[in-house]
Formats: sequence, structure tokens, C-alpha cells
Amino acid sequence: MVELYLQYEYWVAVVQLVLAMLGMGAGLQVADFQKVVQEPKAVSLGLMMQLIIAPLIAFGFISYTNLPPGMVIGIAIIAAIPGGAVSNIFTFLARGNVPLSISITALTSFACLVTTPLILEFLVADFMPADFSMPAGQVAIEIGFCLLVPLLLGMSFLKKYPQYAQPFSNFCVRGSLLGIAIIVLGSLGAGRINFSYTTSTDLVLLSMFILSLTIAGIFVTKTFSLRGPERTAIEMEVVVRNVNLGLLIKVSLFPTLAGQPNPLADMVLLSLLLYGGWQLIMGFVFIVWHRRLVD
Repeated sequence: MVELYLQYEYWVAVVQLVLAMLGMGAGLQVADFQKVVQEPKAVSLGLMMQLIIAPLIAFGFISYTNLPPGMVIGIAIIAAIPGGAVSNIFTFLARGNVPLSISITALTSFACLVTTPLILEFLVADFMPADFSMPAGQVAIEIGFCLLVPLLLGMSFLKKYPQYAQPFSNFCVRGSLLGIAIIVLGSLGAGRINFSYTTSTDLVLLSMFILSLTIAGIFVTKTFSLRGPERTAIEMEVVVRNVNLGLLIKVSLFPTLAGQPNPLADMVLLSLLLYGGWQLIMGFVFIVWHRRLVD
């Protein structure tokens, strides 16, 4: 069963993302995105959090803690990648501003083709190979076919069949959540998330990193007096990041060579997977918290 999951893991992730965007698109109209454009403060703050504040927080952890090199690189990659489509799902479930979340995801995903190499160079220049290049084709596929196309299809479904849009949206979102559960259980079953590879101190520091991102998101959005749904969207974007892209970057930095173990690369992988687990926990906490605030 585990071997079957590993064989089709990529496609499980693709189906999960497509279902999520279809479901959210079926509840959105063009006017929702026009409101985001008309009030650019929230988008600007979201971009600032992703491209400036998150890397600076990572710089603090890298500079002032004694983390192992593999976890240092993992944190640098986390800070350099944008939010993922899962942040859009969680924003939807937390009753946040979904068009704002999707807009920030799309903009930072396009920007990361330029900003990610710069941030990695700033944070971990000593570990960066001279021939490193972003997996631009994979990023473009994820943005286009897994995010924008299903979103537009969902919005078209709402426009053509408004009476069926709500049940269709519910079905797709629930299917997406099932996909997330399969990914988490599959990773655990495959032994990819193995806490014995690191120390409790390192795990505490990694959890402090994600808590720092969370606190920064709350502080900045409240300081600039954003409304509740906008705060929810930005906080989710900052915490719930595109770990799949992080894994692609890890492979680009440390290509797997048959028969040649690479403890540094293994620690980078572990850091990314652990962050993926932590962010899901924090995302569900945000969902419960923000839904109670709304209710």
C-alpha cells in the first residue's frame, strides 16, 4: 500500500490541488477579484510578508541559533518559497478572503522565479551551487494547470449552473481535504517523517520558526488595521507555504545519486516534511480560531 502511494504521490497532490481550486472557484465571481484590485493595501502587505519579512525571520534563526546545516538550508528554502494552494483551501475553511489569498498565491508564485534564488543566495550562499536554477517549468505548470485553470472552470460552473454550484463546491473541497489526509498518512507510513533523525531541541527551534511567522502575520495585519477576512488570508499565506515547490528545489540543490548517501540532503528533506506537518497543524488551529471569531 505504501509503495502504491509513493508511486502515485505526485498525482494525488495534483488531484488534491485541482479539486480545491474547482471547489473554491465555484463560490467566486469576477467581482470578488475586482474588490482585491480596488483595495491594494492587503495584497501589498501579503507580498511584503512573503518576500521580505519571512526571509528576515529566517535570517534571524539561521544567524542566532545552532541548527544543523541541513535544517538551516531547509528553513532557508521554506522562507524562499511562496504560499501554496493549500493556504487557499484553509482560508476558505476559515472564512477568510479567498480572492485575496488566491491573488497573493499567484503573484508570489510568479515572483518566486526571480526572488527565490535571490533569497537563497542571501540566506545560504555557501550551500548554493553555481549552476542552480529554479524549476521554472514545474512552477509554471503548477500555477497554470493546478491553480488558474481549475479556478476559472469552477467560476464558469457557478455562472452556468448557479443552482448546483454550492453542492459541487462542497464535494470538491471535501475531496481535497481527503487528498491532504492521504498525503499526510502516506508520508507517515512511508517513514519519510522520522523524528529519530533529529533532536528535540532542533524540533523546538523549527516549531519556534513557524510560530514566529504566525506571530509576525498577526502583528503586521493588526498594525495596518486590516479587516478580519483579509487578516485570515494573509496569516494563512505566511504560514502555509508551497512545500511541494520546496521539495523540487531540494532535488535541484542535491540531486539523488544511486548508492551515494547524502546526510545533508536527508536533513533538508526532513526539515521540509516536518514543516509541512507543522503548517497543517497550525492551519487547522487558524481555521478553528477564525471560524469562532466569525461565529
